[in-house]
Amino acid sequence: MQNFKKDNDKHLDILINNAGVMDCPKSLTKDGFEMQIGVNHFWRHFLLTNLLIDILRSSTPSRIIILSSLVHGFGSINVVDLNSQNSYGRSRAYCQSKLANILFPRELAKRLNGSGVTVNALHPRIINTELFRNWRLFQTELGKYLTKPLIWPFIKSPKSGAQTSLYASLDPSLNHITGQYFSDCRPKDEKASKCAWAESEVDRA
Repeated sequence: MQNFKKDNDKHLDILINNAGVMDCPKSLTKDGFEMQIGVNHFWRHFLLTNLLIDILRSSTPSRIIILSSLVHGFGSINVVDLNSQNSYGRSRAYCQSKLANILFPRELAKRLNGSGVTVNALHPRIINTELFRNWRLFQTELGKYLTKPLIWPFIKSPKSGAQTSLYASLDPSLNHITGQYFSDCRPKDEKASKCAWAESEVDRA
């Protein structure tokens, strides 16, 4: 996507939404969104996908991949305070944004049913990237010298962590599979919801 220009390029086979931040101190995007829901869902997933949806439709068969996280299971969509204006918890905001990454493709898959565009979400596992730079657990003495060494053997390299993304993007067996959630190159069962989509449209208005 780095060199993709919508005005010039008229074909797009695969869109992988992989941008993200985690465990940030409270801050806002330039548009006024809480940083984690803004980066992880509104602008880097929801908006970008919708800006490119016409090209994806005209490029069928095409695929949309949304990267989420296992921690979405700890999240809830706070429809009353989606932007965390009344209260803010770093972990809570992150989990909410990752749950939005699960709900968004489920609803989008329904809207694109029969179009030739498939939409799936996935958990890439824990990968050695800069995503951990704000994680407070690794910044404490206990985290640096005890927790981090214990966790590190289970953290994947970027190459290993990319395998489920490659599987969801390229495997021929998934040509007609949509609205699913994958981890370790296998599907996982999840409940769908229209809530994240509806709230995203409200906050973009």
